[in-house]
Amino acid sequence: MTKYSPTELVETLGSGLLSFPVTHFDADLQFDEPAYREHLEWLSGYPVAGLFAAGGTGEGFSLNPEETDRVVRAAISGAGGKVPVLAPATGSTVNAVAQVQAAEKAGADGILLMPPYLTEAGQRGLVEHISAICSATSLGVIFYSRANAVLGTDALEQACARNANLVGFKDGVGGIEQMTRTYAQLGDRLFYVGGLPTAEVFALPLLQLGVTTYSSAIFNFVPQFALDFYAAVRRQDRTAVYAMLNDFVIPYTKIRDRESGYSVSIVKAGLAAVGRPAGPVRPPLSDLLDAERDELQTLVDKVAGSKA
Repeated sequence: MTKYSPTELVETLGSGLLSFPVTHFDADLQFDEPAYREHLEWLSGYPVAGLFAAGGTGEGFSLNPEETDRVVRAAISGAGGKVPVLAPATGSTVNAVAQVQAAEKAGADGILLMPPYLTEAGQRGLVEHISAICSATSLGVIFYSRANAVLGTDALEQACARNANLVGFKDGVGGIEQMTRTYAQLGDRLFYVGGLPTAEVFALPLLQLGVTTYSSAIFNFVPQFALDFYAAVRRQDRTAVYAMLNDFVIPYTKIRDRESGYSVSIVKAGLAAVGRPAGPVRPPLSDLLDAERDELQTLVDKVAGSKA
């Protein structure tokens, strides 16, 4: 059973950096549960505010329902109650409801509602989708606005009015005007999460729009660097932020951008670079090429003092 009410979840998640652990696979692309549990134990030893199991970085899109349940349960066990663990709700409304109910039974602390699978939906349909998931659980729910499920401000306000446990909005679009309008209209009714790939790049400007935290993928392999970066953002230390962007984050994104799907693959390569391998990515993603791994190793070595 969760120890966080929706209000308590918001207070906790809004207090610091968030992260999405990778999902560990063995050479046969099967879930490596012992390695994953150990990884969650390691991450939860840092002052991170929340961990999101089987999300995008965790290749949730490549897991079947049984595997998703196993990953969520392993994350809860690995975190050991030190950090709230949020579970995904993905796919069709029916599937997402089933996942939410399984996650609550497993002891998850909250839900990240992903876009529906392979369909376009209007604003009214998205509000109904959100309401079905929120109605199926007592847990706090964060809606991830991106891709085929970009929710406008008016529709988001309607969803909030109907669902008290809709507590968060994760922005995967990065539209300044839209985010400004959303915060101006809804204010502190929600808490706001930066959800673009390598969210560090956008963290400082989005802070001015009310987005006080973000999901850090690099926390997987350089957790102390990620925490130091977040601290610099929160104190609005532009000099420190841009130094870290130039030293590591921007060169990192240049490798990431070479192939679609590398935003996940490069995180697993980063773990290998610090001696904590997480196995390969599952198709349809591709692992980094050897030369790209070497480039990444050089980058990671530059912040080696922050990696442990």
